[in-house]
Amino acid sequence: MSAGSASFLEIQPSELAFPFELMKQSSCSMQLANKTDRYVAFKVKTTNPKQYCVRPNIGVVLPGSTCDVTVTMQAQREAPADLQCKDKFLVQSVAAENGAATQDISAAMFNKEPGKVVDECKLRVIYVPTSSPSPFSEDSEQGSSARSLENGTPNSTLPQSVFRSSGEASKDKSSEATSMISKLTEEKMSAVQQNQKLRQELDVLRKESSKSNGGFSITFLIVVGILGIIAGFILKKT
Repeated sequence: MSAGSASFLEIQPSELAFPFELMKQSSCSMQLANKTDRYVAFKVKTTNPKQYCVRPNIGVVLPGSTCDVTVTMQAQREAPADLQCKDKFLVQSVAAENGAATQDISAAMFNKEPGKVVDECKLRVIYVPTSSPSPFSEDSEQGSSARSLENGTPNSTLPQSVFRSSGEASKDKSSEATSMISKLTEEKMSAVQQNQKLRQELDVLRKESSKSNGGFSITFLIVVGILGIIAGFILKKT
């Protein structure tokens, strides 16, 4: 029986396409349509049952109705060569008694016997690459870029805007560092000048106090203390 069609059920799509990404589950669905006036029982099999989860894997499709089957592929640690998958699915369908339900289905119903029609529809599995790059491609691009830069030639596969933006960022950082150093130098020079000025004023006050009283007055000590605090604060800041 050709994929996607059977005398009992019409199956869409004709192949199961799974978005493939390492270490992530992915799902797809198929629809079973009963175009007959009979109850139809179905069963879904796969060549790799450990890799897939099928819900429901058995059931009954009423006359003129449909049934959606979801197939979930388990996360994979390695990608197959060229993303080619050899897994296949088989949908078997047989006529069931009117009023039959899922619990009435048995494995013996799908046994091939003389005079009994068991339709079979095979579906292959295909992997669809996702938009996000795999770790292998990232490593390959990074290694290629590093080798190209070592040779003095940018990687032609990368946009030139990448290199321009990196250079502009380096220039901005260098400009900011130069500005910060200049600002700190100016502040330090200003603090040194203020400290020298305070020391000169302190010497003048000492000389004046020595001439007038022969000793240190209370006012002089207060002024000296204030100047000392200011000088200490400035020196600490620098």
